[in-house]
Amino acid sequence: MDFDKLTPRYGSGSYKWDSASEADIIPLWVADMDFTVAHPITDALMKRVKHGIFGYTYVSERYYDAVMRWYGERYGILISRDDILYTSGVVPAISATIKALTHPGDGVIIMTPVYNCFFSSIRNNGCRQVDVPLIREDFTDRTFTYKIDFPRLRAALEDPRNRVLLLCNPHNPAGRAWTAEELGEIAELCRQTGTTLLSDEIHGDLTMPGYRFTPILSAIPADTPSVTFSSPSKAFNTAGLQIANIITRNPSLRYAIDRALNDNEVCDVNPFGVEALIAAYNDSRPWLEGVIGYIHNNAVRTSAQLLESLPFVSIARLEASYLLWVDISRLHVNSTELEETLREQYRVWINAGDMYGSDGYIRINLATSAEILDKGLDRLIEGLTHVYNRNTLPT
Repeated sequence: MDFDKLTPRYGSGSYKWDSASEADIIPLWVADMDFTVAHPITDALMKRVKHGIFGYTYVSERYYDAVMRWYGERYGILISRDDILYTSGVVPAISATIKALTHPGDGVIIMTPVYNCFFSSIRNNGCRQVDVPLIREDFTDRTFTYKIDFPRLRAALEDPRNRVLLLCNPHNPAGRAWTAEELGEIAELCRQTGTTLLSDEIHGDLTMPGYRFTPILSAIPADTPSVTFSSPSKAFNTAGLQIANIITRNPSLRYAIDRALNDNEVCDVNPFGVEALIAAYNDSRPWLEGVIGYIHNNAVRTSAQLLESLPFVSIARLEASYLLWVDISRLHVNSTELEETLREQYRVWINAGDMYGSDGYIRINLATSAEILDKGLDRLIEGLTHVYNRNTLPT
């Protein structure tokens, strides 16, 4: 696969590209990739299209076998067919699960900054958001990472009003691939306090070279109440096909979640999502390894370029995902205002950090061609330099 060669997306109904006011804005924001999907996925979809009938979808054993094989061969985890519930996306899965396991007013613990839809899933179910901020750890090369504040997490878990812990594993937007030791400590705290552990693992298959993704199912005892949310959508660039899985070994949790999926009418999926998942998990692993290598190269080049050109920024070490988290706090500007300035004046679109609960940061999507990324970075560097000079230099 030649990841340098891109199919134009502007005018194709792409949320990422067509949300821009004009075609010359380079979108480095919403989390999908600009790469054409693996050929086995395209072939499977074309075969399904040629059938010509698109009625209600029966999810066959081929689907469950593909999910079980993926977890078994890639991560050494044995799951059964009965452990799997399918739905239309990870966000609906999270929302339905929170609805199933909480009552209005209950606390849902999250570790911030974190994926913005966590906030809405908690709020829309009438629950309380309980923040346990991550601890930033800085390195001398102007990079940083995050650690878990375990004493504060323990205190939140010991509060009986807090029913579930919603974990982002790997972490978005910080790019952390939590270690088996960290996850084991989290799970033990949940076991001691009777808190159900929910793990969003949508970016797990996109772990960078030198790091390891640990699914929560491999880090905890089998009897620990936990729920995993997964999908091929990020790793195989199939988000628009609307397919995801909820995996739990706990029969009572599974029954409650299944009931919530039906109550909220997100229990049906479309035939293309089913076929895409089967083709992705069964036949598209070489494509995935190629895209991981390409994104890694983009991350290395981007980090070096930003650190060299912008002495006032620092960058989170990217361990997983294709989303780079950048500290721009020395600009002394609101990140949402900065996002608008960069988009409208410098024609590059990034995500503001305050949508994830941390103003003073921006998130950059690296999953595009080197050519487009370089053009976007040129514009980003120009814009950030101008804002820095305007806000910090004497007039």
